[in-house]
Amino acid sequence: MKRAVSVSLGSSGRNKAVTLSLLGQEVSLERIGTDGDENKACALYESLDGKVDAFGVGGVELAITLPWKEYPLRSGRNLVKGIRHTPYTDGHHLKKVLESRVMRFVDAELGNSIPNKRAFLVEAISRWGMTLSFLEEGYECVFGDLMFGLGIPIPLHSLAGLERAAKLLLPIVSHLPISMLYSTGEDQTRNEPRYESFYKEASVIAGDWLYIRKHMPEDMEGKIIVTNTTTEEDVAFMKNRGIRWLVTTTPVMDGRSFGTNAFEAALIAASGLGRVLEDAELEAIIDKIGFEPSLRELS
Repeated sequence: MKRAVSVSLGSSGRNKAVTLSLLGQEVSLERIGTDGDENKACALYESLDGKVDAFGVGGVELAITLPWKEYPLRSGRNLVKGIRHTPYTDGHHLKKVLESRVMRFVDAELGNSIPNKRAFLVEAISRWGMTLSFLEEGYECVFGDLMFGLGIPIPLHSLAGLERAAKLLLPIVSHLPISMLYSTGEDQTRNEPRYESFYKEASVIAGDWLYIRKHMPEDMEGKIIVTNTTTEEDVAFMKNRGIRWLVTTTPVMDGRSFGTNAFEAALIAASGLGRVLEDAELEAIIDKIGFEPSLRELS
């Protein structure tokens, strides 16, 4: 059996292990959270290096790749600098492939169930494929990158504005510590409602679930969430807030959807190639196995 392990800076309370059948291989996929402990994450990578078939790097990104440039994130790269043998991925290849297709799927499945084509993307720069997916389907978008990423209460309303913000900020952001960029450990479960008007005006709220949850208002009646990594507890939280539809770009397995880093690691392990897969290879695999987003009606 092949083995893929996602080591995450997130909460250990979100840990999960499943066995998958992929590309004719049985793959053990395990997610291990380190509760924000970077030293523990580094130690796990080094202790498992060469003993597993692929690593997923969770809770942080190694780089933000945009059409004009790749911006390495020093804080993420420092976590994996001790890995010598096992291929590793933060899932951005798979994220790009899956998220570029997601709103075509949503519109085809839900159609007239969507009250209006207004969307609130809590972070769009690091999910460029998802951003383009919304725009290609004719959505009027508000981008919350400055609000959720840096705590600056300024929404962005255009792709041009998003590009300007990315080119200005990413050379600086790429050098910031993990604690300033991502919620880790128990911080991932906190909910402090903010920016309520943007949640309320949109039919669809999209992006990283932990960002969406962080400032979600109490009343989310009838809303659609488009995200990827969710647990059974997350789904219960959404139901309690009145969310109607949940769309995850990765499939639900044994009650939860894994992050793209974990699932891409599982595909690397199943491929037996011993290296990170290219976008074209992932496209072919996804088409071969009939991979589609997961859609769940919650209320």
